[in-house]
Amino acid sequence: MFPELFLILVILIPLFAVVLESPVAQAIATRLERRDTNGAPEQTIDRIAYLEAEVDRLTNELMSLKEESQFLHSLLTERSRIESGVNALLREEDG
Repeated sequence: MFPELFLILVILIPLFAVVLESPVAQAIATRLERRDTNGAPEQTIDRIAYLEAEVDRLTNELMSLKEESQFLHSLLTERSRIESGVNALLREEDG
């Protein structure tokens, strides 16, 4: 009786390990975890509010970066026009 029980345990332990590590078992565990988080609507509302605030902040930051980029582009364009005008004047004086 004892050797048979021992043999069954020796076979079942690796079998359970394989089953628990399988993708199906992991999917079931994930689904159970999601079910727990869906039960708290106030937590979900807080998360949504936080994400909306982050989207607003990132939008403002992006607009600021866009304005900076446009300003730098205009400075570089103006600088190149001034340099080309100066070069043209220098050529006229030399020529």
